[in-house]
Amino acid sequence: MAILRPRPDGCYLDATVGMGGHAEALLRASGPTGRLCGIDRDDESLALARDRLRAFGDRIDLHHGDFARLGAIAAATRWGPFDGILFDLGLSSSQLDDPSRGFSFGRDGPLDMRMDRRETGTTAAELLARLPAGEIARILREYGEERWASRIAARIVAERRQGPLRSTTELSRLVAAAIPRRAWPRRIHVATRTFQALRIAVNDELTSLDRALPDARGLLAPGGRLCVVSFHSLEDRVVKQRFRAWVRSDAMDVRLLTARPIVPAEDEVRANPRARSAKLRAVERP
Repeated sequence: MAILRPRPDGCYLDATVGMGGHAEALLRASGPTGRLCGIDRDDESLALARDRLRAFGDRIDLHHGDFARLGAIAAATRWGPFDGILFDLGLSSSQLDDPSRGFSFGRDGPLDMRMDRRETGTTAAELLARLPAGEIARILREYGEERWASRIAARIVAERRQGPLRSTTELSRLVAAAIPRRAWPRRIHVATRTFQALRIAVNDELTSLDRALPDARGLLAPGGRLCVVSFHSLEDRVVKQRFRAWVRSDAMDVRLLTARPIVPAEDEVRANPRARSAKLRAVERP
């Protein structure tokens, strides 16, 4: 909120509205006349946000869609330019805590992992059922930075000969069996990187982010600010490289607000452990 500086009459975009937490804070801080457009590809989260934000009436406008289509959505709805744009990447707590979504190794559920279950996109189970070992290993190595990717992929291919992998518990146990016990990470679950990699692949998250950032830059009003909160190094790398390229370009139409990413303090991590890996970067259009 300090970076976005919400004010009355301001126009804001929450490109990952989720259940509406950030949107509510922006609307309250920009009251009584600030307006906000919210986008989310998860229709289930969007329904919760609509209920939460109903009291703000016509100050809020919510849309179902992938932020990769940010430019098209803004053009179709005639929203923008924006005084502030926010991307809060990754999963919401509701998605992680719902076993039916298949995002968490801590709860048994189907290997789905689609952000939008209304789409006919490929589930994690379907990916693991049809991809060759080399491609599975590439996904785990590239999107999860998993050093044991080849061993895990080989174990997946061997196991699926007996029958398809269907549940998060099955996959979690398989990963644990594939990685030598002495090599298990100390600070995260042994299956964390595998689940992260599959989720990114299923939802094509890095491609969506790389497409959305230039559109967001183009939608900023003079003095407008763009904030991105990321939760793993791959997302942060995309954001950092984009921001630095803009600052170094001949156009000189972007100013970097965060020379280093802003990270949560120790007390915040104690209060909200899921914030421990968050990094906030921001730029401003002069």
